Amino acid sequence: MTNDKDDNYYINKIKADIAFINDHMRGVSEDALSQNDVLLDSMMFRLIQISENAKSLSENYRKEHDDIPWVAIFGLRNRIVHNYGNVDLGIVYSTLTKDIPELLSML
Repeated sequence: MTNDKDDNYYINKIKADIAFINDHMRGVSEDALSQNDVLLDSMMFRLIQISENAKSLSENYRKEHDDIPWVAIFGLRNRIVHNYGNVDLGIVYSTLTKDIPELLSML
């Protein structure tokens, strides 16, 4: 069995998560997100997945795309995972509605 998980594999996984976020966050206000635990949990899971897949990208890919804020991506994942109940919703909402759509064009 061969390991076909190269950078393209992980980029496609990240793009799929971004598409999911974009589709499900369309027209959702920060207040609406705060009142919908299922949507919020789903979005946080997708952010975690993006970070996990980004960590699996080769060092060379990350260096070639140094305009992407890799440290911030990894840092948000750590905040979500380790401080789940205390994550700043404003930061999460901004990430979902502003940063994630921008990330798609940077990959």
